[in-house]
Amino acid sequence: MRTLIILLALVIIIVLVVIFVFFKEDTHNFKNIFSIFKKEKTSPEFHQRIDTKYFEEWLKTIEFHNPELKQLKEILHTHIIGMESLINAIIINILCGWHVLVEGFPGLAKTKTIHIFAQLLGLDFKRIQFTPDLLPSDILGGEIYNSKSQEFDTKMWPIVANIILADEINRATPKVQSALLEAMQEQQVTIGGTTHKLPAPFLVLATQNPIEQEWTYPLPEAQIDRFLFKVLVTYPSLAQEKKILDTLEKEDNHHIKSVVSHSQLLTLKKEIDAITISDEIKHYITRLTSITRKEHEYILYWTSPRWSIGLMLASKAVALANGKTYVTHEDVQRVALPVLRHRVILNYQAKLSGLTEDQVLLELFQTVPLI
Repeated sequence: MRTLIILLALVIIIVLVVIFVFFKEDTHNFKNIFSIFKKEKTSPEFHQRIDTKYFEEWLKTIEFHNPELKQLKEILHTHIIGMESLINAIIINILCGWHVLVEGFPGLAKTKTIHIFAQLLGLDFKRIQFTPDLLPSDILGGEIYNSKSQEFDTKMWPIVANIILADEINRATPKVQSALLEAMQEQQVTIGGTTHKLPAPFLVLATQNPIEQEWTYPLPEAQIDRFLFKVLVTYPSLAQEKKILDTLEKEDNHHIKSVVSHSQLLTLKKEIDAITISDEIKHYITRLTSITRKEHEYILYWTSPRWSIGLMLASKAVALANGKTYVTHEDVQRVALPVLRHRVILNYQAKLSGLTEDQVLLELFQTVPLI
């Protein structure tokens, strides 16, 4: 009997040593090993994973209950057929005060949507067509010598506007692309050592052609990180294309009146600060971010903390659009893909396998528990 007790005690000691060695690098798991199993019994949602349909549908499923935003969207749809994702993304982005990158083939009404959006908000709009021979001074301006006064005068070019449409931004050289960095981040430009503030709000809505051709340049990573959303615009359905033809002759884009004033826009942006976001949702956001930083066979570069900030702001804007005063998991899920897809860079193995950023991210998101 004594021998049996001694053997049992040795087994228990060996098991405890193995557990200690296994969890020595993770004291949090070691301290909570028993509470984890207890939580599994008491909480049936502990292992619940996110249904990928929420990520895939993202902004398409948003219902605008806010009166101003609802009216803005309804009028936009009288001029634009389809484009649900792009319209919702622009509305959410204007509340956050960031920028949007739009990718799609030519002829899909990307430029038209952005222009009408600026008119409905009563904001100053400038369009810059990016080409390989464009110079930074063509965007920002510069100092021009005045022969009469014999002094240099500062001339500001298209950058002075509320909404800048950077059309086909990937056709310009990286030097020209990065000329927008200070404007996008600080809402100011520096010319000849003098800093000039830009009008508020200041938004850059950039388009790029996904077709790989000569004289195109990928955006620098630092600039990509300044865009809150990357929206993928696809071809319309047959019914939508038929409706485009039906409404083409009746359309009048020359007399579009503002429906949301600047003061209303500022009020809406202040309401975002009042939206409540719990610690549980913040933890969920950081887990979604950190999952992309772990070693992965297809990911070359990982995301920065700016993604967590952008995801939190976008989630609060979605909650405001839905008429809520707090952020839920669904609000985070609706904006996770467009906020992150352009910040994750895949390696050559992923490209050879034909994988996209969305496919890799959806697989990772499924491993993140709700709680």
